[in-house]
Amino acid sequence: MSLLPRRSLGQTGLIVSAIGFGSFKIGRNQGIKYPSGYDLPTDVECERLFNGILDLGINLIDTAPAYGIAEERLGQLLSQLSSHRRDEIVLSSKVGERFVDGKSIYEFGADAVIKSVEESLRKLKTDHLDLLMIHSNGDDLHILNETDTVAAMQKLKQAGKVTAIGLSGKTVEGARASLEWADVLMAEFHIQDDSHLSVMREAQESGIGVLVKKGLAAGHLDPQAAIEFVLSESSVDSLVLGGLNLDHFASNCRIATEVRNA
Repeated sequence: MSLLPRRSLGQTGLIVSAIGFGSFKIGRNQGIKYPSGYDLPTDVECERLFNGILDLGINLIDTAPAYGIAEERLGQLLSQLSSHRRDEIVLSSKVGERFVDGKSIYEFGADAVIKSVEESLRKLKTDHLDLLMIHSNGDDLHILNETDTVAAMQKLKQAGKVTAIGLSGKTVEGARASLEWADVLMAEFHIQDDSHLSVMREAQESGIGVLVKKGLAAGHLDPQAAIEFVLSESSVDSLVLGGLNLDHFASNCRIATEVRNA
């Protein structure tokens, strides 16, 4: 039994592990910001990685339509799990960005949201998402204030298609504006960029869950120092990390456990 600590994700009722699994690398290797390229894993390698991730105690699985074939691969893997193990997983996806023919396409608004979620549910072979976030193109305030994206997400939540909703944005202003309606905030936060720290703490004070992305600056930071920095911040509920190396995940989980149990 893994000792990887877990926390309540704000007031969503969801319980998440201190480390989450970001599925980008199992579905996409084009248009990347990592230090070096990589091949997509085979189906066998993907299954081994996924089961190993779960064995480590990681229960937050983060994906998106922008992650290439990640949703399809996760759907197949999730369908193979026992009902008990599947129920323990917190499944997160996004709306707003798709990756088609080697480039990102951004579509916001009610019609795009509904269509995207229906497609994600089909690919993931599930009838609901635990968490749905806006995958921002950087123009956070325009998306929030000038489109009906949020209203559509709220309707999906009311209909039971989604448990919690939030923003994976790029600006402090957008993050702060999202506190008016979001259940969860996902923000970039690491040793070299703590610009979102104040709004992360505001979110925590308001009962909004906080997830951190790019905590290792897309692989450019030392994992030990980076994970210690992120998870020592009390407002952070989980740090989502990508990768294909199970040994690296085991090491990252060990660091996270030491930090959270200190």
